[in-house]
Amino acid sequence: MVVRDTCPACGSNRYKKNGHTRHGKQNHQCKTCGRQFTANPLDRSIASEQRLRIEQLLRERISLRGICRAVGVSLTWLLHFMVECFTACPDDLHVQLPGRPTEVLVSRLEAEADEMWSFVQKKANKQWIWIAMDATTRQVIAFHVGDRSRESGKKLWGNIPLAYREQAMFHTDQYDVYKGVIPAEQHRAITKQARKTNHIERFNNTLRQRVSRLVRETLSFSKTLANHIGAIKYFICHYNLTRRGALPV
Repeated sequence: MVVRDTCPACGSNRYKKNGHTRHGKQNHQCKTCGRQFTANPLDRSIASEQRLRIEQLLRERISLRGICRAVGVSLTWLLHFMVECFTACPDDLHVQLPGRPTEVLVSRLEAEADEMWSFVQKKANKQWIWIAMDATTRQVIAFHVGDRSRESGKKLWGNIPLAYREQAMFHTDQYDVYKGVIPAEQHRAITKQARKTNHIERFNNTLRQRVSRLVRETLSFSKTLANHIGAIKYFICHYNLTRRGALPV
C-alpha cells in the first residue's frame, strides 16, 4: 500500500482534508494545484490475464453483474472495458473472402440470409437482426440490426462484401422483402424442407444461446442499441476467426 504525503500531480506537501470519497475514505486537496487525492490509494489495476478472461466471458451467456462477481471487478470498470472491446471490432467482421477469382467462376458462391427477433430495453422495442452467411465456410459475411422493413434488408445487402453481391447465389425463406432487395437471378426463396437455410438457422440458435442479451426470457437484455449491436458484432468477429481456424473453438 502506498501512503502519500505529497500531491501526486505537483509534488507539493501543502494539502488539506477535503471530505470523503464515495467509499468513505479520507479525501485530500492540494493547495497548490487543486488536485484531489487519497493518502493510501489501493492498486486496482487489472492484470492482462484477467482482462483476457473477461474478454472470453463477454462472449458467453453470462450477465455483466455475473462477470463482476466471478472475476472481482466493478461494474463501472467492466462497462468501460466492454465498450473498448466492442469498438475494437473491425467492420469486415474478420471475413476471409474468396482467394482466387477462378474459384468463384468454377464453383459459384452460395450464401444464406435470415433475420431473427430481439429487443432493446423493452419487448415493445423490437430490433431485428439480419444476417448473411457463406454456406460453405459458415462465416457470417454481414449483419444489420434494425426493423423488419425493406430498408433494413437493403442495408444488409449494402453491408455484404462486393464479391458475394456480384457472384453468390442467396438462399432465403419466403419473406417478401428479400425479393425487392436481392437481384432475382441471384435469389432463391425456398421452404425449410429444401434445407438450404439450415446453416444460418443453426447459427441463429448459437447466437441466442451464447449472447445473453438475445435470450427471450432474460434480465440481461440490452439497455442501449449501441451496446446491443456491439455485443452481436463482438461475438460474430470471434466466431468468424474460429471458422477460419485462427482461434480454437
